[in-house]
Amino acid sequence: MEYRHIGGLTPDGTVYVNDDMGTLEAMVPPGKYATAHAPALLELENGDMLCAWFAGSFEGSKDISIVCARKEKGSDHWEEPVAVSYDSERSEQNPSLFLGPDGAVWCMYTAQLDRMEGKDNMQFTSIIRRQKSFDGGKTWGEADVIFPQEGSFCRQPIQVLSNGRWIFGNWICTDSVNGLEGDPTAFRISDDQGKSWKLVEMPESNGAVHANVVELEPGKLIALMRSRFADFVYISHSDDNGDTWTKPEPTVLPNNNSSISALKLQSGRLAIAYNPTHVPNPQYGKVAWPGLRCPVAVALSEDGGKTFPMVRLMERGEGFSGEENTTNNKQYEYPYLMQGKDGRLHLAYAYKNRIGIKYVSFTEEDVMGSKRETVGLYNPTAAQSR
Repeated sequence: MEYRHIGGLTPDGTVYVNDDMGTLEAMVPPGKYATAHAPALLELENGDMLCAWFAGSFEGSKDISIVCARKEKGSDHWEEPVAVSYDSERSEQNPSLFLGPDGAVWCMYTAQLDRMEGKDNMQFTSIIRRQKSFDGGKTWGEADVIFPQEGSFCRQPIQVLSNGRWIFGNWICTDSVNGLEGDPTAFRISDDQGKSWKLVEMPESNGAVHANVVELEPGKLIALMRSRFADFVYISHSDDNGDTWTKPEPTVLPNNNSSISALKLQSGRLAIAYNPTHVPNPQYGKVAWPGLRCPVAVALSEDGGKTFPMVRLMERGEGFSGEENTTNNKQYEYPYLMQGKDGRLHLAYAYKNRIGIKYVSFTEEDVMGSKRETVGLYNPTAAQSR
């Protein structure tokens, strides 16, 4: 099928061709909820796609819960979201989606207590829960607690390594006076498909969070991380399937204390989605919240994250320039990047100050700019539904 060439995003989930960018785009229907944040994507075995996020009044409030929308293979629109979770006493956040060995879709997410007087940030009370769907995200079972350690937080999905090991990037939130600066990265590791887990901590990783685990070659892993100090994306290495990790070091990519998403592509390149900004004159060890979460870029590396010579802005936003121009530039944040079985890339992120989730689909060549149609002209044959 050919997707429609319409004027722009519509909140009914219609997928359309952005002729200027050469991409497919849609606004996933927000449903009845006031805000939408922290999306996750998953392609099912039958080619359908799921998008989950947390929705409600505002992050950290007890009415925040997880929802999930579907796009059937061959469809030109995203369906209305269905409720996954609802705990009237906890704020449920940061979902990730994983195809479990039991044939179910696993939704892993955090659940923290509602705000208390004098404490706006309650992430140190978080636990990690799981819910399963056996019908492709249409309905969801009851929640169970997978990691009861208070302060446990997550964002990226469980990764299955080449040796069959499961590794799940976490960080441990503490009740820090200075705004989350003490949060170290830790990994939950299972060698029996989730029946039991061990905890592995990353040394000297305070402030480096949201670990994206990528297996560059068998047994050799990297973790790319958000920085609480709003300076750079950080990287750590493991040569033993995640049993030990190096101290995080800065990469060449800036980070604004906002989430990133990284994966190894079928081509062998490393891809990362991020906001290419940071706080002016960042100081290592000092938490910073620059506010500017625009534009959204995708960068490619051919050397395992040492350099990223290919970068393209996939979301330009309002396009205003100037340091900390948050008055005119909306927020486009928390990107999630995945690659479908057919090689096409799929990107989702919170859109325009969290009024909804934006979905964008494109190719690796679009990022590289190696074909004429990838720099603004659209090739209709590339829009055939997979």
